[in-house]
Amino acid sequence: AAFGAAGQRCMALSTLVLVGETKAWLPEIVAKARALIVGAGCHETTEVGPLISPAAKLRVESLIQSAVDQGANVLLDGRGVSVAEYPKGNFVGPTVISDVDESMRCYQEEIFGPALVCLHVDTLDDAIALVNRNPYGNGTAIFTSSGVSARHFQNTIEVGQIGINTAIPVPLPFFSFTGSKASMLGDLHFYGKAGITFFTRPKTITSNWNPPKGEASGGKAATEMPILGK
Repeated sequence: AAFGAAGQRCMALSTLVLVGETKAWLPEIVAKARALIVGAGCHETTEVGPLISPAAKLRVESLIQSAVDQGANVLLDGRGVSVAEYPKGNFVGPTVISDVDESMRCYQEEIFGPALVCLHVDTLDDAIALVNRNPYGNGTAIFTSSGVSARHFQNTIEVGQIGINTAIPVPLPFFSFTGSKASMLGDLHFYGKAGITFFTRPKTITSNWNPPKGEASGGKAATEMPILGK
């Protein structure tokens, strides 16, 4: 998910929180990322295409360098990748950055390129607390074989769109796109019921039907609380 569309999508899930012993998976992740083919999007064999502009390339490379400067470990560096047919292309290869903490620029700013930022915590509760401290809340996902862990995650995480064993937790259009915290502007979401509400102007109608003359009880005004069916 971090490398698809060269990481240029809001639901790239470009930050990985490794819990406990899962940190041992990093070499395998690096090996799979290294094997991805970088090239022009018009080629069928391409798996990681170019960035949208030279400015985008410079920004991504700057954020990778900031990780190095702040003490992170770049396990796979996609800077300087070359594509023979397009020597002036805006290419950055798959990048994996480990030993990241919350103070680092590469964590605080979305890289928006083919880069995976990796943090490590001891427990699931530590991971949930880390995510909940983030000012943004567009989407998150958990990968687990434990239904208990998945339920605990979905009930306590403070993020609008949650995936369980799926890398891109974007709902179908008949559900709302439910980003939260700083990942939402306004007071309504779009898509789904919230989208219909946005384009709907509600009406409130209050009616009172007086009975014909002679039907009122003894000519007195009715003061009882109206009850359904009476």
